[in-house]
Amino acid sequence: EGAELATGGSRRGIVVSTLAEARFFAAGGFDDILYAFPVPAWRLAECSALAQRLQAFQLLLDSAQGLELLLQNPLPGGKRWLVWLKLDCGNSRAGIRPTDPEALALARAIAQGSPELVTLVGVYAHCGNTYGCRDIPAIQAIARDTTAAVLQFVTA
Repeated sequence: EGAELATGGSRRGIVVSTLAEARFFAAGGFDDILYAFPVPAWRLAECSALAQRLQAFQLLLDSAQGLELLLQNPLPGGKRWLVWLKLDCGNSRAGIRPTDPEALALARAIAQGSPELVTLVGVYAHCGNTYGCRDIPAIQAIARDTTAAVLQFVTA
């Protein structure tokens, strides 16, 4: 019910952190789901099944190895992997640092490589480093720093 309210009844544009959540929402009629974790090879078959079933099942990528995994495992029936480049803007949990020279190379490889197989949807950052904040100004500072880092990366 909360996701229904959050999406204004559209059942689109939700983010999940587990594939169990993705399956739950897919079973409830949601057809635009972002799995907000860089795709692990051992979960690729589950991701493929969701990508084939849903209008838009999206994944995070944060490495050339992840991109290669998707390229070596194309989706059938003209479907393509929809990916967001996961940037690590201080959370240090997943993603590639936007200042890492490999980040731009990876973004270009995704965008210009084989868009008929793997399509770059955008960039994604999660401010999980706010969890330990004790006050609103600290949260706002992290939000500003993350926004600046993402905009600087996208501009580059």
